[in-house]
Amino acid sequence: MTRRDFVALGAAFGPQSPPSVAGMYEQALVFDALSVSGEWDEAAREVWKRSGYTAIHTSLSNRNFRVAVRDLARWREIFAARESWLTPCLRASDVARAKREGKLGVMLGFQNGTVVDDDVENLRRLHASGARSIQLTYNSRNLLGDGCTERTNAGLSDFGVECVERMNQLGIVVDLSHCGEQTSADGIAFSRKPPAFTHTMCKAVYDHVRAKSDKLLQALSEKGGVTGIAALGYFVGPTAEASLEDYLRHIDHAVKVCGIDHVGLATDFSIRGIEATETRESWYVPRTQIFKPSYRVRWPPWIPELDKPERFRTVAEALARRGYPAADIEKILGGNWVRYFQDVFGG
Repeated sequence: MTRRDFVALGAAFGPQSPPSVAGMYEQALVFDALSVSGEWDEAAREVWKRSGYTAIHTSLSNRNFRVAVRDLARWREIFAARESWLTPCLRASDVARAKREGKLGVMLGFQNGTVVDDDVENLRRLHASGARSIQLTYNSRNLLGDGCTERTNAGLSDFGVECVERMNQLGIVVDLSHCGEQTSADGIAFSRKPPAFTHTMCKAVYDHVRAKSDKLLQALSEKGGVTGIAALGYFVGPTAEASLEDYLRHIDHAVKVCGIDHVGLATDFSIRGIEATETRESWYVPRTQIFKPSYRVRWPPWIPELDKPERFRTVAEALARRGYPAADIEKILGGNWVRYFQDVFGG
């Protein structure tokens, strides 16, 4: 065999170049683990197409059980009116189905256990109405446990443990994103099915009150859970110049601590972005009145590269430049979440 023949044989049968990031992104299941919903009009449909999203987890009104049921009913009306491009995600397979049908899948959730009121059976009613994720606490204390900005660190109450058990039985994601340190630890310990941090950050990278310690991140991944990295600027870095690089550092750290199979993406704002939909008066001012100083809210809150609908394409390209193989990028984009949903509420 001549040298030329050997080179030709290697070209024919050796390792092939991976597909382009753009091509990989088009084929991937892309999931935003907390996308705050807005108007679902034709303009929103065009923005969604630009994003390349397959599905989102969105947050509904959570003042109490009555309000939660009313908002779930409103979403059934939205699905019916926009069935040509919106579809509910009630099972893990619904994400892939949304991709096949060219629709945006929507998983409905709540960011506060206040939706349960004081009756654990309300969880069954919420599940039957389409809820698939409930955050045990928001920032402050409720009947289930302490939030991340609460003065105390008491963990889950007996009622909170009962709620976790019922959520496991029904197939509802036990979301611990805004929970306090001990409530997060208790949620991981008491949940038989994997819990999740749908939208958080790494405390070791930036010590924000909403971030999770390596101990919690590792414990969650060992239970089979997934951590979604939130994309608000004041969550990922201490200055107004928070950048894509800051966001990527959180992803890198989460992968190192949790493993590649337990990290995903989240935004904590709408697909359109904050700059396109909000003003300082409508977004920043109310939050300074609601959140404690420890939340370190600032204006503007966005990272420019991540405030555009194409944000996760940008993340995929950046991860490729960092040396992540295509298969790992697909996991982070959404594959890990789909596997997780299979574990929590089945195919």
